[in-house]
Amino acid sequence: MGFLGFLLLGLIAGAIAKLILPGRQGGGWLITLVLGVVGALLGGFIGSLLFGRGLEEFFDIGTWLLAIGGAIVVLLIYGALTGRKSRS
Repeated sequence: MGFLGFLLLGLIAGAIAKLILPGRQGGGWLITLVLGVVGALLGGFIGSLLFGRGLEEFFDIGTWLLAIGGAIVVLLIYGALTGRKSRS
């Protein structure tokens, strides 16, 4: 998969992960792109370790599931780190 394909995969995976997760996540499209790409990398890494399968083809359902799963994990970590701070 090429670089632009990977960026598009990360953006779409991050957007889908934001739609799946309940509540309101902060960040605009740039944060979604970065977290989606990081999530796709994480999903591909975990998929290659556990299942012997990484991010191979853009139009493969396994690639999309790994990327979205990784993006969900990264969004959960991002939300835990940047949780809403209460004003006192």
